[in-house]
Formats: sequence, C-alpha cells, structure tokens
Amino acid sequence: MRKKAFTLLLIVATGSGLYAQSMYDALRFSESNYEGTARTMAMGNAFTALGGDPGAVTINPAGSAVAKYSQITISPGLSISSNVAQGTILSGDTSPYSFENRIRNGMTRFSVPNFGVTLNFDTHRISGVKNFNIGFVANTTNRFQDALYASGTNAYTSYMGALAAASNGYSVLDLENTDNYYNGYPWSSILGIASGMINTFGNSDSDYVGATEKVYDNGTIELAGPIDQTFQRRTTGSKYDYVFNFGMNISDFVYVGANLGITSFWYSSTERMTEAAIDTDDFEISYTNSDNTTSTTYFRDMRHDYSYSASGVGVYGKFGILVTPGAGLRFGAAVQTPTSTSITEHWQETAATYYTDSQYDLSGETPEGEYSYRLISPFRFNVGAAYTLGSIGLFSLDYEMCNYGGMRFKETGNSFDSGEFDTQNQDIREFMGASHMLRAGIEFKPLPALALRAGYNLTTSPEKYYDDNDVLRKVTANTHKGSFGIGYSSKGSFYADAACSYTRFSNEYVYPYSDYITDDGGNITFPSPEILNRKGLWQIMLTLGFRF
Repeated sequence: MRKKAFTLLLIVATGSGLYAQSMYDALRFSESNYEGTARTMAMGNAFTALGGDPGAVTINPAGSAVAKYSQITISPGLSISSNVAQGTILSGDTSPYSFENRIRNGMTRFSVPNFGVTLNFDTHRISGVKNFNIGFVANTTNRFQDALYASGTNAYTSYMGALAAASNGYSVLDLENTDNYYNGYPWSSILGIASGMINTFGNSDSDYVGATEKVYDNGTIELAGPIDQTFQRRTTGSKYDYVFNFGMNISDFVYVGANLGITSFWYSSTERMTEAAIDTDDFEISYTNSDNTTSTTYFRDMRHDYSYSASGVGVYGKFGILVTPGAGLRFGAAVQTPTSTSITEHWQETAATYYTDSQYDLSGETPEGEYSYRLISPFRFNVGAAYTLGSIGLFSLDYEMCNYGGMRFKETGNSFDSGEFDTQNQDIREFMGASHMLRAGIEFKPLPALALRAGYNLTTSPEKYYDDNDVLRKVTANTHKGSFGIGYSSKGSFYADAACSYTRFSNEYVYPYSDYITDDGGNITFPSPEILNRKGLWQIMLTLGFRF
C-alpha cells in the first residue's frame, strides 16, 4: 500500500481476466449502515435501549413490544452524494502530475428506506406477558451511491501502457483468438488487441506497446507525448433487511424479541477511462502491410468501459432484550447470527481506439461474465443505554461491534471445498478486524405534539496494514455522521417525522490502472496515478405513520 492510513483501497487491474472477489467486496456486502425511519435516523439510530419505532426493529427485535399499539409506516427519502476528486502529490513534487484538476461531482437518488407494519396483541394480564407484537418491516441497511469524476494531463504513464506491460508474454495469436476468453487468458488483454489499444512491435509476437507509447531504437518504451486523461465511476445500489419480527412484553419490565431476517442487495458500478492526445503529431504509428509497404497514422483518443453488477439474498437471525429497571433508565442488547448470502455477479468490458485516419479505428467488447458464490458475514452485537426525562425528552447511547475478520467466501453447488477462495479468505483473516460503531441520540419535546431530535454516529475502519517496519496496524479511517430532525404527533392516530443527515466517509484512494514502470530489479520507478476521492452523502427523509 502506498498510503499508511485513511482509506479503503480500490484498484482497477488492467491485466485481469475474470472478475476476482476480494476482501473489499466481502466488506461492502457485509456492512450494516442503518437508515430506518426519520425518527431513528434523526437520533443517530441509537435505539437499542429505546424501541417503539419500526425503524428500530432491525437494531433490536425486542423494541417492537415497547409500543402498546399497532402501527404502519412508510418513509420516502432523497439521497444526495458528493464527490471531490483530485490526483495526489508525489513525494518531492508540489502538484499532482496527473488528474490534477479538482472536480466536484454528485448524484441524487429517490428511495424508500423504510416501510412496514407491526401488530400489537394485548393479553389483558396484569403481569407476565402483557402484550406481544408481530410484524414485517423493511429497513435500508446500506446504500451504494457514488459519482466520481477526475481529469488532468499526464506525460509519464497511460492506461494502454499499463495494459501492454500486463500483456507481455502472451502470444498475440492467442490473444487474437476470442475463444480464449473462456480458456483462462486475461480478458483485458484480448480486448486490448481487438480494440487496438495495444499491439506487438518489432519481430516479437509476445511483447506489446500501447497506442500512446513510442519504442526507441535502444528498446526503451515511453509515453510518446502528453495526454489528457479522465476517469469516471458511477455506483448505485442498496441493501435492505426484511425482517419478520416477534416481540413480547413481560410485566412492563423485560422485553424480548427475535427477527428472522432476509437481506437483499443489488450493486451496480460503471467505470470509464479515456485518454486523448494533446498533440496528435507526437503519436505517429507505422503499420507494415501484407505487401511489406508501410502505412502511417496518428493516435487520437481511446475509451475503456467496465461494468459490474452484483445481487444477493441472505438469511440470518437476530435476538434482543430490553430492560426498564425504573427511574427513567433503559438498557438493551441484541446479537445477530452470521448471514449466509448467495451472490451472483456480472461484468463486461468494452473499448475503442481512434486515429487521425479513421480506417484504422478499432473497437471491441468482451463476453458478459457471470459467477456465483456464497459470502458468510460474521456475528455482530450491539448494546445500548438510555435515560428518559418523563414526557420532556430522552437521550440514548449505543455501541455496536462486528469483527469482519470472520467473513468467508464459499463456493456454491459444491459440497467439498476446492480451495478456490483460499487466498481471499487468508487476506480477510490477516487484513480485516473489528469495526466499532458508536451511536448517540437526543430528543426534546417543547410541546406534547412536537419533538426536536439530533444524533451522531462514529464508525471505525476494520482494515489493517503493514507499516514500514512490517508491523501490522489498524487503519485510522473513521466515518462520521450527523443528523437532526423534527416530529409531529397528533392526538389521533397520525404522526409525521422529518430528518436530515450528512455522512462524511473516510478518504478513498483510487488507482485507474496498475503500476508498470520498473527498473531491472522489478522495483517501481514511477508510479501510476493515484486519485484522492473525498466522499459525502446527504439524506433527507419523511416518515408518515398511523397508530391503531
């Protein structure tokens, strides 16, 4: 890793074949970032010891029994993402050498983070089981929303140069054979030949040069001239937890509950890399024709697109308890079993290269890849405490922990483990650890029908890394979320809540292509670009509810 902290790395590998699952994919699909209703979101989802709200059922199943009435809710909302991207500065330089433009970009999406119904049944007993609740609630537990755009000039490296370096050693006859998409050859290299991004040079049939590069007489290969580069990434998707809930009130003192949870997610990401000659005269390309004559053209620009999508369905159980000892105090705890999720992925690449003489333009696309596997997400538990000030207000505090080092990839349709995921699972054990989540919330009621709310979340990164002394350390990368809201409760059955939150994610470093300029010993002499992506997410939510 180039960076010692701050980040969850994303690396776009230029020479890869089939899409390879990584520990970052496991983390992405295992995380839970609760949204809930407008009330729970406004109070930072610090509801382990509170309950009484359908948005809290996913956090602590026992909370449903706190409400001695039935209710139904629906919560439409808007999510507005913001990205600020710029190339990082190399040691000793004063400005980025690539992607130097500081660009802000965003995306707005409509969603329904919560809907559900809980039904209350009164036993009419003075003690013991006084009431129990059953319900079905859907809450968003993760959101994938990102719109990164970066651009700048580069006089040292290129995507096509990295692709050529990654393709060296493969016979051009093999890469020209599209049947080899299914024979273990790197898809990007086959596409590179088909789309004209790379080609052989000299008398070799396995040494490659990118369309942006120049081969000198001494065999040195360098970028032929400065180029304009852009990198774009657009990500959408969400994860919902659909829970069938049962909660029970014992003597208005102890509340217990259980959820049968079904988690479902979809994730989609598209990336585009473009390169264009600033001066086409720098990029002369000569072709030897079949009659041994030579033709000349000049590279103009290229684009490479990569699309990836994943969807999954999993099952888990969750069990909770809530205790109200009196004097306004409340305590709660919940534990969630590991989640077994079946995941199916699809991916595809397309590319095109354009020249000043359009007869040499080429384009191509790979087949659509598909792969299915299982992901086992680990146990997670949460505890909470709250203090109520009668009808005036309350404040609450939650702690949640999940050890992501327990994540595991498994094969599907095979009763025996063939070891296909040994490398990824070893990476998870070594480089993933516990993530700690702190949630705090407060509610103040200046009037019986009016409530003012605020909340805060802190989430630490589970990622670990080796420092310069080969000591394994935790990455210092925290996600912060602040929220506030307002609520109205009528004397009848209707109530409405509104909330707004802002999440500041930890910095992300994005590598559009791999390092490839090395010395004779294989050491990197000039790194490929590194883009710093600063991400934020605004969320606005309205909950409409009815008690009956």
